[in-house]
Amino acid sequence: MNEELSGPNFSHTRFIFVGFPEIYKYRRLLCLPFLFSYMLILVGNSLLLYVIRNTESLHSPMYMLVSALAVVDIIVPTAIIPAMFLSFLFDLNEITLEGCLTQMFVTHFFSSVESTILLAMALDRFVAICNPLRYADIMSTSMFVKLLVFTLVRSGTIMLTLVSLAAPLSFCGSNIIHHCYCDHMALVSLSCDPIDKNHAMGLAVIICFVGVDISVIFFSYVRILIEVLRAAGGEDRWKAFHTCGTHLIVMMCFYFVGTVTFLSRNLNIPIPVDVNTFLGVMYIIFPASVNPIIYGVRTKEIRNAILKLLKIRVNRVFSVRVSVLTV
Repeated sequence: MNEELSGPNFSHTRFIFVGFPEIYKYRRLLCLPFLFSYMLILVGNSLLLYVIRNTESLHSPMYMLVSALAVVDIIVPTAIIPAMFLSFLFDLNEITLEGCLTQMFVTHFFSSVESTILLAMALDRFVAICNPLRYADIMSTSMFVKLLVFTLVRSGTIMLTLVSLAAPLSFCGSNIIHHCYCDHMALVSLSCDPIDKNHAMGLAVIICFVGVDISVIFFSYVRILIEVLRAAGGEDRWKAFHTCGTHLIVMMCFYFVGTVTFLSRNLNIPIPVDVNTFLGVMYIIFPASVNPIIYGVRTKEIRNAILKLLKIRVNRVFSVRVSVLTV
């Protein structure tokens, strides 16, 4: 419920999530698709991590990046979806300002880390295909350490700045957040203080993580495609085009939806609240759901490793049952 106003210097310290207000009476039914998606995310990404960890041939730079992507794809949905269940099922939809800022940092930080991982994966494939003789020298352990430091510094600095600009704001009007989680602009737009700096920081995030990252990713995949099409035959060309095209489509969805949700409030784009909330949730759920398929099952090496592990497990179970029967 709304907090009681207590003077001219009053500022809300607790907020209420009202996601999908137009269909709020059906909120319990909304749990079903989100529960299915969350289970798919946990199972798919956990299986991917298990297979890569237990298959020595997959202990290479590319699959270490796939593992990192799987970890991020578990962390970010876990930061918001369980709380959504509590809100939809039991109307436990309150959050403190400190909790809101923490959730904001976690979701935005790890989403930006995912952007950096996608960038690193594109560059890894670019070096492997376009400069294979120097792959071992370029994609070395020192390079991965530098990438880790770069990721932590870039994402940490930018997202801490984003949160630190939101923390001191006064919220003297409504404490209703029209979203399912603590999105930056969903909270900041409730402030009764000037938020020009917050708007500017939101635009800086888009420029840094979308303008820069997607440009490098797109350039890398175009170069990869040109290189493969030049050397490959008819069927291999189609496979290369299909693989690169699929990766780019998934990445474009991730960046496009993220950009729309981030900029809709910055630029006052008239998007219905339910649509904006849906896009904000799908920005997190969709990549986490499809990445295990795109970078896992559809990858020949991982697919073969999954089949091999399943075969070993079936043979082991069969051997145990046979030994029990003979005894």
